[in-house]
Amino acid sequence: MGMATTVLAFGWNPEIKGILFLVVGFVVLCGSVYLLLATNLGARLGLLVALAALFGWITLLGATWWVNASTSTTLGLQGRQSSWTAKEVVVGDLSQATTSAAAASDPTTLGFEKLPADNPGFGQAVSAADEILVTETKKFSATSDYVVTAVYDKDGGSYPKWGPFDFFAWFHRPHWAIVQVQPVIPQETEPGRAPPTPIPDPSQPPVYVVMLRDLGTERIPPATITLGAGALFALTVLLLHRREKRLNAHLAEAGEPTGPPART
Repeated sequence: MGMATTVLAFGWNPEIKGILFLVVGFVVLCGSVYLLLATNLGARLGLLVALAALFGWITLLGATWWVNASTSTTLGLQGRQSSWTAKEVVVGDLSQATTSAAAASDPTTLGFEKLPADNPGFGQAVSAADEILVTETKKFSATSDYVVTAVYDKDGGSYPKWGPFDFFAWFHRPHWAIVQVQPVIPQETEPGRAPPTPIPDPSQPPVYVVMLRDLGTERIPPATITLGAGALFALTVLLLHRREKRLNAHLAEAGEPTGPPART
């Protein structure tokens, strides 16, 4: 009875099963390759060749993850995705902001562009501002308590660029966004009827959400894997090269032919 209970508990634990699948798969795949190499090349040389092949494969796999980290298709290990982060929430006049990049009554005088409602960046900035105003800072109890009156965007762009080529533009200047909202006049919703159209309350001061784009770390994990595995691959290949040179030197001293055997 106790043995059956242990087996059932073990079988229904998905974490343990996942670990077992990974360990068994690694042992079977890598172990079978090493066993084949060891029987033909010897235990030490076979291990070195198997490690070189493994690290080379991980390098190619990591490079694939690295290149495709920002595509719509999720591949491999990825870091934190880019998102908007709140720098401050200003009530009243935006010129009172402590963030110098946004401290102006009219953001367009600081290089900001007023986005139209059909711009994709408009919806992304508004969604992030809703999360900040309702969930993080709790300035409002719900998104129905205000209306968005304007969204300003200032993308610093990337650098360095040489003419039309931007392949090496790996560095980015700060990307800012300001979402302006206006509290609405409280209205009663009649049962069975659609909610009334929100009406901005001109007696209330506007609220500005100043946000900075966090570029995230999407490419850092695959880049770390690629560079680390690439260094180990280079090391194992170097060890194989040094071993071959030493073997050829010993064969030359003994008067034996070096290099691969001649075809007959």
